[in-house]
Amino acid sequence: MEKDFFEELQDQLKALKGRQGGGMEKDFSGKILAGMIGLFALMFVFSAYFIVKPGEVAVKTRLGKIVDSYDEGINFKIPFMEDITRFSIQIQRADIKSQAFSKDLQTMNTHLVVNHRIQKDTVVSIFRNLGPNYVNAIVDPTVQEIFKSIAAKFSAEKIIGERALLVQEINEAAKQKLMEREIIVTDISVVDLDFTDQFLKAVEDKQVAEQQAKMAEKLVEKSKKEAESMIAKAKGEAESLRLQREQVTTQMIELRKVEAQIKAIEKWNGVLPHYTGGGAVPFIAMEANKTR
Repeated sequence: MEKDFFEELQDQLKALKGRQGGGMEKDFSGKILAGMIGLFALMFVFSAYFIVKPGEVAVKTRLGKIVDSYDEGINFKIPFMEDITRFSIQIQRADIKSQAFSKDLQTMNTHLVVNHRIQKDTVVSIFRNLGPNYVNAIVDPTVQEIFKSIAAKFSAEKIIGERALLVQEINEAAKQKLMEREIIVTDISVVDLDFTDQFLKAVEDKQVAEQQAKMAEKLVEKSKKEAESMIAKAKGEAESLRLQREQVTTQMIELRKVEAQIKAIEKWNGVLPHYTGGGAVPFIAMEANKTR
């Protein structure tokens, strides 16, 4: 079986001791101890400093008690007595998945993205009251509660048709609620919102039926307008005939007779009819008299 490093080291020390005596062993052990002390001192010096990166704020605690917060840069701490906890003050993304019920009791699964940040002036307060894991402690449950309460005010169809209104109400409520806990919410997006397949199929069928009903309504309206147009035309023709009948009076008939007689006189050539025979019934000679 192969020896490990420490066993080999012991064997070498024993060999040196056997060849050169105990002085060599003491000298070698002293060098090892000095190296370990130097390494420990170097680690102590480096652990006495900590660096805060841009966009971060560090909170220093000494034996469990908060000392202060620090901005970006290099800072000093007491090794083994003081600890450093870093917080980002940049905009952070929290992905929250939730399940809720609509007003008409339709189940919906959603994926919310909450963009938020904290301020360096409130880091100490957040560390003391909420802790470093404030997203899981406060942001997640608060947003879920707000989403479920607001979703329950909308029917499933309204959520589908007016999704922007739902998102707007969630943003307003979440921003106000989390601001009370010193967390700034920049915006909340609903990136995914799913209903059951049965409900989506029912909504699709309803939309198709509504479109068909609208088309049928348009056809009925068109037929109605065409019928009204024909009725109006017939009424106009009937009114025209009525007016024409009203104009055919006794005076009009007599006037037409006089006009006919005037036309006949205009066509007469001035020769009177010629009567023949001595009987009771006179005969009119149809041949016109010749001019001598």
